[in-house]
Amino acid sequence: MHAKELKMAMPHLHFSREELENRRTKACQALADQRLDGILLFSIEDMYWLTGLDSDGFHVFNCMFLGSEGQLTYVARRVDYANVRYSSIINDFREWPDSLDSGPAYSIKDMLATHGMEGKRIGIQLDSLGLKAKLFSELSQLLNGWCELSDASYLIGELRLVKSEQELTYIRKAGEICNKVRDVAIERTYTGAFEGDIFGRIMMTIFENDGDPPSLRAPMGAGEAATNSRYTTGRRYVQENDQVFYEIGCAYRHYHAAQLFVVFTGPDVDDRLPGMLNTCVEALHNVQKVIRPGYTLGEVFDAQCVIFTKYGYDSRLLTSCGYFMGATFPPSWVDQKMIVRNSPSILKENMSLFTYMSIKLEDGTRMGVGEQYIVTDDEPEAVTHAPREMIIKP
Repeated sequence: MHAKELKMAMPHLHFSREELENRRTKACQALADQRLDGILLFSIEDMYWLTGLDSDGFHVFNCMFLGSEGQLTYVARRVDYANVRYSSIINDFREWPDSLDSGPAYSIKDMLATHGMEGKRIGIQLDSLGLKAKLFSELSQLLNGWCELSDASYLIGELRLVKSEQELTYIRKAGEICNKVRDVAIERTYTGAFEGDIFGRIMMTIFENDGDPPSLRAPMGAGEAATNSRYTTGRRYVQENDQVFYEIGCAYRHYHAAQLFVVFTGPDVDDRLPGMLNTCVEALHNVQKVIRPGYTLGEVFDAQCVIFTKYGYDSRLLTSCGYFMGATFPPSWVDQKMIVRNSPSILKENMSLFTYMSIKLEDGTRMGVGEQYIVTDDEPEAVTHAPREMIIKP
């Protein structure tokens, strides 16, 4: 395994070195609290938070080691070297040479040996898209009896949930762009419009405002596609008496904002829709009352249930109504925990979460409203603003 010492006069950082060092200090304290001598990181979101690393190389292989005394080493392929040097404070790069004879597990063990980790207790992120089952199997066999591995999937992620002032600035900026995207989507939606033109203008608006495309391929569509909660290929034309579902998102410096709404075309509009919208809006307002420090995600979910039950839509409740938001990479903009029934996760000031109220009837008729908030010591701060009234276009 080849080691490279990285030096760059001015890496392109989106946070001060002081903030990044403070994060590393917090992470090392978390390791000490868990009696861990280090941790193997496979989540790019945690690597970005710790070092500024901006890369999608995780889709093939990458691994970062953080020692309890602050040691920091990154193991990846040669092609990733430039991104590491360009974007991060990483000084110790170890190369896995894309060898068919020696898998990346061997490079990881070699790196751990240089840090004196034999016989030590090391955390590992098992719940991560960056750690494939094959690699974990190889690591487990190779390190068995050499060191102790302990699941520490959420050790860094928990630290990321409460945002710094700089992170909140990026979330607010993402919200500003997302609101502009909302206006473009509504303006471009009308009978005869081609979905590809709408989606193209959405992406253009994001890039024109120095934003990043969302990590999730956003679920948007007309007609039967409006019932989907996941992206599908194949663009359509908006028809008369149509519904066009938008769950739109964008990012700024990878920090995401999202919102949800539905646009309808006339001349005929289902007379059930105003009542469905009022239910969603009232549920959203009720949810806002418990987006406060000290409440749990389970209580946020219950606040939605009360209103849906009040208007007879309890059978239409989804099993979740939102999740935390932050800096994420493909394939999802969901940042860890979901808002689900009985979740004990406690809200704290400066967390950010996206909440959505959605009703979908058996015949495919759909209505929904969703916004993103920052938790404050009082009322939540909305960073995106979904329409509260029916949107009917010709």
